[in-house]
Amino acid sequence: MRQSGIATAINSSWLAPEEPLVRALADRARLDQETRARVAARALDLVHRVRADQGSGSPLDAFLREYSLASREGVILMCLAEALLRIPDAETADRLIADKVSAGDWADHLGDSESLFVNASTWGLMLTGRVIQVETATLGSARNWFGRLASRISEPVARAALRQSMKILGHQFVMGRSVAEALARASGKRERAYRYSFDMLGESALTAEDAERYLDKYRAAIREITPTAARPHKVEEADSISVKLSALHPRYEFAQRERVLAELGPRLLELARKARDAGVGLTVDAEEADRLELSLELIDQVLTDEVTRDYDGFGLAIQAYQKRAPKVIDWLVDRAGAQKRRLCVRLVKGAYWDSEVKRAQERGLSSYPVYTRKANTDVAYLACARRLAAARGVVHAQLATHNAHTVAWVAEHFTAAGVPFEFQRLHGMGEELYAHVVGGEWGNFPCRVYAPVGAHADLLPYLVRRLLENGANTSFVNRLVDASLPPESVVADPVADVDAATQVAHPRIPLPADLYGAERRNSPGANLADGEEVAALHAACAREQAEHWHAEPLTVGDFTVAGTHGIVNPANERETVGVVTHATAETVARAAAAARAAHPGWDALGGAARAAILERAADLLAQERPSLVARCIREAGKSIPDSIAEVREAEDFLRYYALRARAEFEGDVLLPGPTGERNVLRLRGRGVFGCISPWNFPVAIFTGQVAAALAAGNAVLAKPAEQTPLCAARVIELLHLAGVPREVLHFLPGRGSVVGAAMSRSEDIAGVCFTGSTDTARIIERSMAARSGAIGTLIAETGGLNAMIVDSSALAEQVVLDAVASGFNSAGQRCSALRLLIVQEEVAPRVLELLAGYMDELVVGDPALLATDVGPVIDREALAMLEAHAQKVTAGARWSHRVRLPDACAAGRFFAPLAVEIAHIEDLEREVFGPIVHIVRYEAAKLDAVVDAVNARGFGLTLGVQTRIDSLAQHIARRARVGNVYVNRNMIGAVVGVQPFGGCGLSGTGPKAGGPHYLHRFATEQTITVNTAAVGGNATLLSLSEK
Repeated sequence: MRQSGIATAINSSWLAPEEPLVRALADRARLDQETRARVAARALDLVHRVRADQGSGSPLDAFLREYSLASREGVILMCLAEALLRIPDAETADRLIADKVSAGDWADHLGDSESLFVNASTWGLMLTGRVIQVETATLGSARNWFGRLASRISEPVARAALRQSMKILGHQFVMGRSVAEALARASGKRERAYRYSFDMLGESALTAEDAERYLDKYRAAIREITPTAARPHKVEEADSISVKLSALHPRYEFAQRERVLAELGPRLLELARKARDAGVGLTVDAEEADRLELSLELIDQVLTDEVTRDYDGFGLAIQAYQKRAPKVIDWLVDRAGAQKRRLCVRLVKGAYWDSEVKRAQERGLSSYPVYTRKANTDVAYLACARRLAAARGVVHAQLATHNAHTVAWVAEHFTAAGVPFEFQRLHGMGEELYAHVVGGEWGNFPCRVYAPVGAHADLLPYLVRRLLENGANTSFVNRLVDASLPPESVVADPVADVDAATQVAHPRIPLPADLYGAERRNSPGANLADGEEVAALHAACAREQAEHWHAEPLTVGDFTVAGTHGIVNPANERETVGVVTHATAETVARAAAAARAAHPGWDALGGAARAAILERAADLLAQERPSLVARCIREAGKSIPDSIAEVREAEDFLRYYALRARAEFEGDVLLPGPTGERNVLRLRGRGVFGCISPWNFPVAIFTGQVAAALAAGNAVLAKPAEQTPLCAARVIELLHLAGVPREVLHFLPGRGSVVGAAMSRSEDIAGVCFTGSTDTARIIERSMAARSGAIGTLIAETGGLNAMIVDSSALAEQVVLDAVASGFNSAGQRCSALRLLIVQEEVAPRVLELLAGYMDELVVGDPALLATDVGPVIDREALAMLEAHAQKVTAGARWSHRVRLPDACAAGRFFAPLAVEIAHIEDLEREVFGPIVHIVRYEAAKLDAVVDAVNARGFGLTLGVQTRIDSLAQHIARRARVGNVYVNRNMIGAVVGVQPFGGCGLSGTGPKAGGPHYLHRFATEQTITVNTAAVGGNATLLSLSEK
């Protein structure tokens, strides 16, 4: 992937340490003592004025104050507003109302506010809540519950009242359903004091059709807001439009960089030309941190085009909470200056903070792309504002804030510098504050309102962000008018706060590496949206791929072999990536005997010593990540993100089982008992374990099995899958290098019918840990049972017929993203992969429409390319099975959709992902291991029967639930007989120690891998009882004092 100069210019700050960065920004934002005093005085004056006029602001300001997210009722309202209006059927709407409203204590809020809007809303919710609080325990029978409600007020009235309440709430956030309606509202007496930037509601487009629809909306909006004679003709003063790039392309992400630049670039240029010709401004909105570099490349295309030569209305939003913001401004100023362009720059604080923090933790990044404390963001905002002021002539600064101190700081600094600027605020918020800023004794500054336009159905993502951003206790919207807070604390100088802090970063937000505390380090990930890091990874993998890999038995003494076989790249069968030498049954027998002899010494080493070796191995795996990633790609056909996740999971297994070994296998557990006696419990390894791992996780599961057995004090014979011995061989080499003795850990590649069979029938083997098909697990079980020696232990994790249940309260876009990730990631070759998508009939048409459109955007191809979403299946046998099933299941199907395979796939083992509707759950008789998702519709009233039908299939591995009704999700989880339940997310990627993984029934024996009980299955328990009074009496008892 070609690097951009933008990456070099800005990305060094992406994950920079927070402390030095914020300290430096504080110095940039610092004012001299006299100016600081003037800012403080102006800010205090502004707070006093706002508090004196309290009640004159917007109804929404009052509403957010009363129902902040610190209250249970505030959270309930957010959930209702997010979901109720999109639910098409009465059954699910009734369930949601029962789930949410009955939990609120609305009476506590009645009369607290002077706002008629707030009190009217509270009265309606209180009345509904009181009626609803009849009996809510029987949520499974929502219609019965609502029947009781209808005996008090009518059923349609109750439901309609709440729907209308949510529409009213939505109206406060939305300027109008159309631009024409918004313009009419903007012509009101109070509204005429402002400029407007209209935002077309709607978030990321999932399909090409969605993207085209949003593009048409933007085109139409530009036409409608073209300035008239009554409006200013200077572009900086005219109304403008805000554009979300994610709405204009279904794959607006760094991995699809080349395609996005080629396809989205011309669309943005078209809109810029239309906006220029119409005399209106156009601002590119800021989105997630992963998209920043790509967005700047697109903006650079516009900057260097003739369209901006004499057009000063083009611009972008910059999020001050991103650590890269100062460098972004520096790059923009230099770039615009070099091109002799003038840009509008909207400086905001940022609205994706919580998701950025979570994403960094999940990905194991070295730090966060955002600041972890509000004061740090405030300081960064002021430093960025000062840089914008210094760029007069190149930048028109647009300062978006609801913070009185920030308003005063900006007004003082920009006025003193003689730099023109404008403030910006959100529609429906900050009216009390800005009433004094845009015209009055305090100030007379221009202000632009960010005004959402669209239907309520498109409101949801925006609404949730605004509620989260402005409903929190730390929000200035709340603090400004909270009389319990001294005005001085409300307008505290963030620079002084940072100066006084002994620790700049938030003490309760650990770095991603420290997510699990001091006992276990989170495995490091890769930032695949950083062009420079991606380029470095590609280069390292290319060096590894230049080698010709070889795997052979790694054991002690002489061994016999059963021939050498080539390993072919499943994405390109013309390429042989390495060779493997197979072991024989005789070699297995010799290795088992050697391992049995070595076991006592390894077991006696103790849990702490074994843990230290496993932790060294984890460090080596992290160092050797390019080597393992390259093997996963070329041998197993795994994509780059999947390969990185695989190595991370292997490292997590090593560290987690090391942690458990220290806690449970080091020393004895003292048990209670009678005086004069000492009772202890001790865990010991069983002996020798045979570990038989699958090809779909050739590093992670292989490492997890071996690490668990070793941690518990066992010697190990490790058999990799026939298709992926090269990955496993490298893991064994690293374990030996870390200090696991060769006589304790033996590597035996070969055929299952030879090596696996020899392991399962060997009298030297105390147990087998197996991951694979249910049929093979049964063969191993029978083979072990037929032995004449000790009863062996079988730990088996087998397949799953995994379902995702979707009700009509679920967000269709989220359902599709999660279903595609769950069903098609890793070419559907995961035990946890989605096989059955069960959708409530009312929303099935929309879900299927979105699913088909999004499937058309998937990239099937070479897994070595970052742009690839779906790689090959493992071998020709798997491909033939999938094609046969596809032909059978699509014949006469009510609906099906399949991804088109590009010509480049002809040389590999590629199967085009398929989604197909079937009539009944029972029609899917077995697990189909590949990228095929079967879809079934269901009636809401028959939900329990649906869960029972899934249970009846006999498998019990994973289950997904998509609903906004919390109690319904819990009801399904209690009824379902599965090992892992995932609510409102995808069903794959269980994290070690966080989501222990494993099923029941036909899906395995348990216990769960990566969980606190797993090592116990690899161990025996020994109780030791000592009569301490046998010699000389009970000295302890006799020595007790009288007190």
